Amino acid sequence: MINNNQNPTFVDLNQRLSPHFTLGEMLRSGRAIQLNIDNMPGEKSSPFEASYTDVVENLKALSMNVLEPLRQQVGRVIITSGYRCQELNDAVGGVANSQHLRGEAADIHVTTRELLDKYTRVLLKTDFDQLILEPVNSPVTRWLHVSYKRSGKNRHELIDKR
Repeated sequence: MINNNQNPTFVDLNQRLSPHFTLGEMLRSGRAIQLNIDNMPGEKSSPFEASYTDVVENLKALSMNVLEPLRQQVGRVIITSGYRCQELNDAVGGVANSQHLRGEAADIHVTTRELLDKYTRVLLKTDFDQLILEPVNSPVTRWLHVSYKRSGKNRHELIDKR
């Protein structure tokens, strides 16, 4: 149920976005918990954020078109960051127009270079918008940022920030 200003009055964290991904895992954030930030989509506090309904639809599209094909090819995939509210995005140093603000992006935990290469090979076959190898200036890649846009053309942009 959604009220008039598009804020959720009830959020089913077990809602399936795809066969293997739930809304809860796309909203969960260890950093938000540490900082006591309510990371629920709803009120837009920046022009780059989306309504609750759009965030959920964007997360479904990301899950079905990019994350689910990865999961089916490689097995378990750990999402470390999906949707981010403006406050959380600011706290983690995200860019002002981050696709995380709209539910169009997820960061995937990566432990080894071999795993990064495996994930990248699979993801390059999907209709992704951006694939960013992160973090910047780190000798070890710890996450892989992937995004997908429901509207407009996905850019298939590969960015290596290591």
